[in-house]
Amino acid sequence: METRLTYNGAVPRDPAIVAWFAERSDPLGAIALAWFTRIRDCGTDVVELLHDGYPTACIEDVPFAYVGAFTKHVNVGFFMGAFLPDPQGLLVGTGKRMRHVKLRPAVEIEAALLLELVHASYRDARDYVVARRPAT
Repeated sequence: METRLTYNGAVPRDPAIVAWFAERSDPLGAIALAWFTRIRDCGTDVVELLHDGYPTACIEDVPFAYVGAFTKHVNVGFFMGAFLPDPQGLLVGTGKRMRHVKLRPAVEIEAALLLELVHASYRDARDYVVARRPAT
């Protein structure tokens, strides 16, 4: 089994993330919150933490998605994005594993396609967490 990045300290609702969104009441903050809400809604096992300044969602200690609000866009990022099915080519980035989708206020995207990526990333992390558990 491959080794993945893990983070300690994820909780069901991180007060630091609540504060992060409270500081971003502009349109980009609203976009980031809408997508992080969709990420949170993937399952009851989703926990979160603020990592490197970005709201990050995990299954146990395995991160699967994050949002970041920048000056002119929002990133919805995936920790194992390089391995996600992306037939429409939404994902950008050149990292070994990570990829993201850039969202801009004036540019429409196919939300259903991005939501498919969110769900695929969630399932991938969940499957990894289940597979690493000791056999009973």
